[in-house]
Amino acid sequence: MRSVNTAAPILACAAVLLAACSNTPPPPVVSSSASPVSTSTTKTPSQVVVGVDDVLGGYNPHNLADASQVTSALSQLLLPSVFRPKDDGSFELDKNLMKSAEVVSQQPFTVAYTIRPDASWSDSAPIAAEDFAYLREAMRDQPGVIGAAGYRLISDIQSREGGKRVEVTFAKPYPGWQTLFNDLLPAHLLKDAPNGWRGALATTFPAVAGPYSIKGLDTARGEVVLERNERYWEKPSALDRIVLRAADQDGTLAALRSGNDQFVMTKTDGTGLKRLGELGSAVQLHTVARPTVAQILLRPVSPTLSDPKVREGVTALIDRGKLITETAKGGPSDKLRADAQVRVPSATGFQPTIPAPGPPSAADPARGEELLKSAGYTKEAGTWRKNGKNLSLVVASPAKQEPYATIAKELTAQLVAAGIEVNAIAPQPRELFSTLLAMPVLNGIQQTTPEGAGNVGIDIAVIGQVTGGADVASALASTFGCRPDQLTDKTKAVVPANPLGFCDPALQPSIDAALTGTTPVADTLSTLEPELWRRNVAIPLFQLADTLAIGSGISGVTAGPPMVGPFGSAVNWTRGPK
Repeated sequence: MRSVNTAAPILACAAVLLAACSNTPPPPVVSSSASPVSTSTTKTPSQVVVGVDDVLGGYNPHNLADASQVTSALSQLLLPSVFRPKDDGSFELDKNLMKSAEVVSQQPFTVAYTIRPDASWSDSAPIAAEDFAYLREAMRDQPGVIGAAGYRLISDIQSREGGKRVEVTFAKPYPGWQTLFNDLLPAHLLKDAPNGWRGALATTFPAVAGPYSIKGLDTARGEVVLERNERYWEKPSALDRIVLRAADQDGTLAALRSGNDQFVMTKTDGTGLKRLGELGSAVQLHTVARPTVAQILLRPVSPTLSDPKVREGVTALIDRGKLITETAKGGPSDKLRADAQVRVPSATGFQPTIPAPGPPSAADPARGEELLKSAGYTKEAGTWRKNGKNLSLVVASPAKQEPYATIAKELTAQLVAAGIEVNAIAPQPRELFSTLLAMPVLNGIQQTTPEGAGNVGIDIAVIGQVTGGADVASALASTFGCRPDQLTDKTKAVVPANPLGFCDPALQPSIDAALTGTTPVADTLSTLEPELWRRNVAIPLFQLADTLAIGSGISGVTAGPPMVGPFGSAVNWTRGPK
C-alpha cells in the first residue's frame, strides 16, 4: 500500500492559521505598470425582443376590458393554469402546477385537484385552494368577465391537505370543467386590496408563478421587460430576458428587418402583409387567430332598443360588409368573417349560420324604414322622430382600443346618414365593462337610477366578445345565458349576466341543457343560432387575428395552439438560427 505524506499540508495549514492570528497586515499588492488583460467572465444576458402593437395597461386575463395580445402573452409567461391547450385544441393537465385533476363523483358532480407541494408564488406563498376560491367568486359575481358560466355552476369549494388538495362541487354536471381555473391569481395579495377585483392587475402583477417575472413595465415607453423567475420550481427558461416592445406597423417592420426584433405579433392590413412578405424566406409568416370576435351589440335592455321592431329596423340600416372591409382592410381578419353567433371562424367545424340574403348580412334601407314606421317613428327633415323626440342612440366603444374605435366611427356615420341621432362615447375599458354595461336590470330594462345615477345608458356597444378557445357550450352560456338568480325574483334589479344584457327565459332551458351535457351542443346550436339571429341583438363582424413574423435570429418559436399564440413555449426559446 502506498503511504501518504500529510506533513506538508499540516504545516501549510498551521502557517495560514498563524498569519490569520497575527496583527501584522499582509504586504501591499504591487501594481504592474502594464495594463492587465481582462479576464472577466461576465455573461451578456441572452434576450429576445418581441414587437407588439401596444402596451396600454390592464392585464387581467379574465376581464373583457383587458383582452389583448399582450395580456394573453403575459398570462402565459407569468400565471399558473390547471390545464393548457394542446396543438389539436384539446386540453392537457399542466404538470408544472398540478399532480392530478379528476372527476371523483358524479352525484354530486365533484372534481378533485391536487397541487404540487413545491408550487408557489414569487413571494413564497403557496399556490393553494384559496386561489381557486378567489377566482371562482370573482368569475361568479363580477361583471365583464370572460367565461363565467362554468364558475356559476360551482356550489362549493373545500380545501384539504393544507390547501394543496381542492375539492370543487358543482350544482349540475359540467363536461367543460377542464376549461376552469386557468390563469390563477394570487388571492392572498388581491382579495383585500383597496380596489378589489376592479383594480386587479391594472398596472402590474403583484406576484407571479411562471417561468418569468416582471422586471419593468412602462406603458409610456411601450415596453415590458421580463426576466427569468429564479423562484420558479420547474424547468428554467433558456433565455435570461424577454422584452415586449410596442410600435406601429412601420416600426415593427423596420425592427424585424434590422434584427432589433427577433419576431413580431402585430395587427396587419393588406399593405402590411405584403411588406412582410417582401422580407423573403428569412422571415416565416403565420396567422394567429385570437379567441375574440368584434361585435355590435344592440342591447335589448335599452329602453329604446327593447322594442324588437326598432332593433330589427336599426339592424337593416347597418352595412355590415362595409364595416368589415373598412376595418380589416385586407388583413387576416378579412378572411375570418364571423358568420355565426357562437362558433368562431377559425374553429374546427365552423359553419356559417347568418341569414342571407338581407339583414344583417346586407343592409336593406327600405326594410329598415318600414320597420321604424311600424314602431311609431316618422322621418321629419331627415331625422326619425317619435312623440316629439328624435330617435337617439348612445354608441359606446372602449377607449383607445382597436378595431372597436374604427368600427364605432363607421357605424356612427352609417346611422347618422340613415336619420338616427347618435351620441358616441369612448369610456375607459374597465369603466365600460364593470359599470356602464353592468347597470342593474329590472323588468328587462337597465336602471340608471338610483344605482346607476349619473351614468349614461348604452344602447349599442362595439366590443370584442371572447367566445373562442373554450368549451363551445360554455361560450354560448356566458355570452347569451342568464344569471341563476335572474329568473327567480323578477321584482329585484340584478346585474346582467353579460355585456349584452341578454336573458331570454324561453331560450335558457336549451342553453342549460348544452352547458350540462344533457343535449349535444351541436343540436342546441342548430336550434338556437336561428333564434339568436332573429332576436337582432348581436351582429358579429370578424374574428381578430394577428400576424406572427419570425426572424432568423431565434429558435423554438411556433404559432402555438389554436387561438393561444406562441408564448406558451417561451422556456425553450433560444437565440440563434431557426
